[in-house]
Amino acid sequence: MDEAERLEQLKGEFDAWQVETLQPTLKRAPERKREFQTSSDIEVKRLYTPLDLSDNDYSDRLGFPGRYPFTRGVQPTMYRGRLWTMRQYAGFGTAEDTNRRFHYLLQQGQTGLSVAFDLPTQIGYDSDDPMAAGEVGKVGVAIDSLTDMEALLRGIPLDRVSTSMTINATASILLAMYVAVAEQQGVTPDKISGTVQNDILKEYIARGTYIFPPGPSMRLITDTFAYCAAQLPRWNAISVSGYHIREAGSTAVQEVAFTLADGIAYVEAAIATGLDVDRFASQLSFFFNAQNNLLEEVAKYRAARRLWATIMRERFKAGDPRSWMLRFHAQTSGVSLTAQQPENNAVRVALQALAAVLGGAQSLHTNSRDEALGLPTEEAVRLALRTQQIIAYESGVADTVDPLGGSYCLEALTDRIEREASAYLEKIDAMGGTLRAIEAGFIQREIQEAAYREQRATEERRRIVVGLNEFATADPVTIPVFAVDPRLEVEQRAKLNRVRGSRDQHRADKTLEALGRAARGKENLLPLLIEAVKAYATIGEICSVLRNIFGEHRETVTI
Repeated sequence: MDEAERLEQLKGEFDAWQVETLQPTLKRAPERKREFQTSSDIEVKRLYTPLDLSDNDYSDRLGFPGRYPFTRGVQPTMYRGRLWTMRQYAGFGTAEDTNRRFHYLLQQGQTGLSVAFDLPTQIGYDSDDPMAAGEVGKVGVAIDSLTDMEALLRGIPLDRVSTSMTINATASILLAMYVAVAEQQGVTPDKISGTVQNDILKEYIARGTYIFPPGPSMRLITDTFAYCAAQLPRWNAISVSGYHIREAGSTAVQEVAFTLADGIAYVEAAIATGLDVDRFASQLSFFFNAQNNLLEEVAKYRAARRLWATIMRERFKAGDPRSWMLRFHAQTSGVSLTAQQPENNAVRVALQALAAVLGGAQSLHTNSRDEALGLPTEEAVRLALRTQQIIAYESGVADTVDPLGGSYCLEALTDRIEREASAYLEKIDAMGGTLRAIEAGFIQREIQEAAYREQRATEERRRIVVGLNEFATADPVTIPVFAVDPRLEVEQRAKLNRVRGSRDQHRADKTLEALGRAARGKENLLPLLIEAVKAYATIGEICSVLRNIFGEHRETVTI
């Protein structure tokens, strides 16, 4: 019996099952009255069979892990060889405060660092700037100068611990500081490993911590690509982030499409500067959200991996297989956490983390149960880390590669997400590319409309959120909530004054002047930034120089 005959026979058996078994059951016991669909409005069928995958060629669509199209994973052995990096996102108050939290997490078994920076640091203001008042150390650690970075990384061997830095507009400056601290430790650039997020396009789309207009911002990014390719071979020069796009309200399909659209824009920009695609593409990484719909999330990661491999090989003609790989960090969803019944969040995080692992993440952050109320306490962040460790060592899902691969449902969802994300990419191409789509407000509107639909579904109880719009109680929240001491802002400003008073002011001024001259030309800015931070020029001073030359971005409001 050939394949066509086998499928025809299966179709007959399926039709008979519907008439003889399914219909009598539905008459006796109707299905639940709800919409069976994913966050992307993809209908979830009652049953999936080989009929849903009849057009799939295994070698072409799935293949083997570690080989094109990487649907089943970027490494041949995946977690049998090495577990994902357990990288808890942390940062608050002063550098000394966050350093203590880093050491605590490493003692608890965390295997990599992930730094959260406060808003002034993210948008290029020193802690004593009037614009920073009330925000110093609140949503991340305050980093004003190399002195702070030295304190942040004190006692951490940078040749053995990798670091991820969630920073965008000022990413090149923070990377310069990291390189300078590594040099102080005697660690050569080729030995440091980690990631700088460095993704400004998603800031224009979904988050808002930008400084400069798109042109100069893209220059800083491609300068970072070139510097990392030449000097930091183990460093990821960017983490193209779908996480914040999803947190802003996008669907899973939109998260894949808009993230990859941003990735395409960065690759195009780097090639336009003269960089060879195979020189930098292996240092691109990605950052995705992990939401509640487990099967859709697993399918999303697999679809993104396959789609990016095709884009890099076919569209950009990359020849190195490493250039085709989509390596990604995942973080469980902050927006899915509820202040009501916060203990439920531990269950949500466990499911989301499991989805990321089943989907083949290279590193993972698990949110803490109390993050809908404030920054996580040590007890809560320990439980979040233990969640990863239980999945890794007790669940068994890390013992085989792509454990859900071959599931009729999962493969059908993977195909559907890939098709719908591809349709978005074609639409963006027709608009003239990602920057044009952002300028026109297209991507922002798509996310806003998806967020509105999701909110309406929650309010109308078509989407159930346990403890919020169903199974709610009047019990007060009793878990402890972490708060940053307001006195830390005073301490940080005093430290900044001491830095300015003790540095070689002439040297600092000279490096800032040199940076300004280079910014007016076409020279790569990373070496100038490294010299400036070594002279203890501050983030605010550096950004002031660049603001005067590059200008500032003003958002176009979309309605």
